[in-house]
Amino acid sequence: MLDTPEAVLLYIPLMTGVGMSWNEIKNTPNHELRMILAAYHEHQALHSMDGYSDRDISEIAKNKPEVRSQYLSYLEKQRKFKKMIGQEADRKNLKGIV
Repeated sequence: MLDTPEAVLLYIPLMTGVGMSWNEIKNTPNHELRMILAAYHEHQALHSMDGYSDRDISEIAKNKPEVRSQYLSYLEKQRKFKKMIGQEADRKNLKGIV
């Protein structure tokens, strides 16, 4: 058995999640592999609850209350990302339009 968890924490997620081959992993510097994996995890978090509405979450939260905090975290990450790329409308300016 390996003394390092890299096989479980780095290589397998890169192969199964990102779709990298063993040769691609071997030929990529370790710091780049870690950045690819970090980006993959961020992408997973940003899209973890796509397709669920507030009503869906309320129904699910009746049996699993922890889902509500996960959904709020998801929404916060979505807002932060949209603001970072300039897609979020300024809510104060919307009042002046209506």
